[in-house]
Amino acid sequence: MNKLRSILVIAFFVIQQTVWACPVCDRHQPKILRGVVHGSGPDSQFDYWIIGAVALIVLATLFFSIKWLIRPMEKEHTHIKRMIINEVDV
Repeated sequence: MNKLRSILVIAFFVIQQTVWACPVCDRHQPKILRGVVHGSGPDSQFDYWIIGAVALIVLATLFFSIKWLIRPMEKEHTHIKRMIINEVDV
């Protein structure tokens, strides 16, 4: 257990160092993104709309993935998963 804890602590510090933006990139970013991302930053307001739309798609995908993993809702006996499950049992 201690070995796992030490690996997680080391991984946390390594990831923490690589996630934050460098000081040069900080100066070129808008106020809302300072210290978070590398690069030149968004070119226009349209870039924020694109990021927002992609974030919504990712959140919806994550929500439905977790929802359908927890409660799959396939209860028919003719569903294809039943053929696979029954072949494994035989």
